[in-house]
Amino acid sequence: MARIILERFLQEHEETPPSKSVINSMLRDPSQIPDGVLANQVYQCIVNDCCYGPLVDCIKHAIGHEHEVLLRDLLLEKNLSFLDEDQLRAKGYDKTPDFILQVPVAVEGHIIHWIESKASFGDECSHHAYLHDQFWSYWNRFGPGLVIYWYGFIQELDCNRERGILLKACFPTDIVTLCHSIA
Repeated sequence: MARIILERFLQEHEETPPSKSVINSMLRDPSQIPDGVLANQVYQCIVNDCCYGPLVDCIKHAIGHEHEVLLRDLLLEKNLSFLDEDQLRAKGYDKTPDFILQVPVAVEGHIIHWIESKASFGDECSHHAYLHDQFWSYWNRFGPGLVIYWYGFIQELDCNRERGILLKACFPTDIVTLCHSIA
């Protein structure tokens, strides 16, 4: 709503229509808005946005980080050797899953080279976006992998197992390593 109001304000008060980049810049930093009252109102809208505001982004980021730490602890508990995102980026990789297993494992008969943690529910829209933007890139670079949707997922989305992307709602309990099964 703030975007629409800001666009209309600028259209009425500027000689040329504002570009999207100018509007985006003003939404990121409302102090750039020439009208002080409107700047304050836009700021209040952004701060109080319960779906897309900066506070919600911070909460989502913190929850995602907590689940990555949980996954790290579970991998260490199972004595699985891995590289995390930071280590992979230091090696020059740009798109990386949360963890690459240095020695692949099997889960439910499927080989797993990487694991991605998603601290969200896997709905159709977000899962298809993740497949396109992340999972298939990981698959192309690192081979088959596992995605953990910690808050569950629509079961029908787990349809790429045979192609190399396995979905789970928790850390698997039936991991098979090269040496033995971890119970």
